[in-house]
Amino acid sequence: MTATTLRPAATAPWWRCDGCGYLVYAKRLARSHGVCPECGHHRRIPAGERVELLLDPGTAEPMDVPYPPDDPLGFADTRPYRERLAEARARTGLAEAAIAARGRIGGVPAVLVVMEFDFLGGSLGGAVGELITVAAETALAERRPLVIVAASGGARMQEGALALMQMAKTSQALLALDQAGLPTVSVITDPTYGGVAASFATLCDVIVAEPGARMGFAGPRVIERTIGERLPSGFQTAEFLLRHGQIDAIRSRDELRPTLRRLLRTLAPAESRPSLAKATARSSSAGPSILLTDPDRLPTTDPYQVVRLARSLDRPTALDYVHWLVDDFEELRGDRLGGDCPATIGGVGTLDGQPIVVIGQQKGHDAAELRERNFGMPAPAGYRKAGRLMRLAAKVGIPVLTLVDTGGAYPGVSAEREGQAVAIAENLRLMAGLPVPIVSVVISEGGSGGALGLAVADRVLMLSNAVYSVISPEGCAAILWRDGTAAPSAARALGLDARDLLARGVVDAVLPEPDGGAQADPAGTAYLLGEAVAATLAELRALPAAELTARRRARFRRLGSRAVVG
Repeated sequence: MTATTLRPAATAPWWRCDGCGYLVYAKRLARSHGVCPECGHHRRIPAGERVELLLDPGTAEPMDVPYPPDDPLGFADTRPYRERLAEARARTGLAEAAIAARGRIGGVPAVLVVMEFDFLGGSLGGAVGELITVAAETALAERRPLVIVAASGGARMQEGALALMQMAKTSQALLALDQAGLPTVSVITDPTYGGVAASFATLCDVIVAEPGARMGFAGPRVIERTIGERLPSGFQTAEFLLRHGQIDAIRSRDELRPTLRRLLRTLAPAESRPSLAKATARSSSAGPSILLTDPDRLPTTDPYQVVRLARSLDRPTALDYVHWLVDDFEELRGDRLGGDCPATIGGVGTLDGQPIVVIGQQKGHDAAELRERNFGMPAPAGYRKAGRLMRLAAKVGIPVLTLVDTGGAYPGVSAEREGQAVAIAENLRLMAGLPVPIVSVVISEGGSGGALGLAVADRVLMLSNAVYSVISPEGCAAILWRDGTAAPSAARALGLDARDLLARGVVDAVLPEPDGGAQADPAGTAYLLGEAVAATLAELRALPAAELTARRRARFRRLGSRAVVG
């Protein structure tokens, strides 16, 4: 689906959809904000309508920005540039190809910038660059999130290298917001190309696109002429970008404001967030009491039977726990480098009324979901996606919860080609120094470095029927026993059950499961896990960042030292 380049005449009672050819009554189209009721095609709408659509009613305050002089080069092609500017202003009623406003989104004070494609193709010239920079500086001064709705063909040719420099100018304005811990969100509309796509539109913390919106550095015709090949169907559309890790989500036009509301209420500075009601009345004092820290209070079990129980498809998965524990969860996808790993899920929301980033390894409950999720074995894109979300947590100052459940990182050719070892190593280093609280929970199976890549935490918790090991019992048996049937013996030798791991300090505490395991009472297990995590995070939030990271490093420094071994 692509958007039309022309608006229907104001008096035309009908509009023919460019997506399906359906004739839509103009008033009906206006009520749906330009979305075809038959096929969902999103046509372009004016920038002013965008402002009304996204900001809370009655909160919009237009921002006046002093623009640089028009036509810095005295440019003329078949017509003088000044004539083109005058025509665009008369047609759109705007001074330039973008507008900015202060306002609220879901009650959160924000600065909103909206680009207007009908103004010289939404091109990025000195005036647009100035507006976006001033909007970012206003967001910085007033400590507000910045939301940018992008629509552009690229840098404005009529302003030469000065237009090119706006890419750097706007990018450094967003860097200042990064350094101040202020969130940025980009909404990609059709089309977004060239210098806009290669600067502020893709530098935001979260990138949401409308269905069918196209984005890329080079346009399709340029690419086809350059490489001499036909491009695949759907190339550069939002759906293509989501599959290839370039954006976080696709949202229809009527979903945009609710999505922005959830994102900003989680990521905005604490002083800007409306009070968040707790979904459940958790007792912060009850959390630690349900966690076992004495290994003698755990029963002695057959380790291989625990392995089999941990692998049961009936056990709650990471997404199950997210749905039970996290309110207003918004899944964020993509590593921004070309991949989106289905075995790794992550996003933002609130736990016990407090903002949090949640990252998990997802298996499934049946064969189809296992295949879809690559059997819970993360690819490099999964670790890089996790790293991106952890850096976002560090930027805005909210804690991280990771839910570990993998037999190991994916060992395929593609994973090695894409740098599996490097991706895991980078996460180990990142988590060691992350200046926000991290709690990791081994919910079922913690396999090798694939598990540790999400588990360098201040507190490592474990469900009582979970396992955590350097290798699977089957792998160990095949290598050392040279006999796959020796897996039960390997499981006993590896010390991979909760009792042994707690005794050796690999995990800090164990959450007992009900009789029959977590699968016997998933909701009850999730509730107790939520209590434990909320209480643990409450303790960690009280620590200054320097002390938090120092303690985290000391925790792992002790493992394997003479003080612990034996």
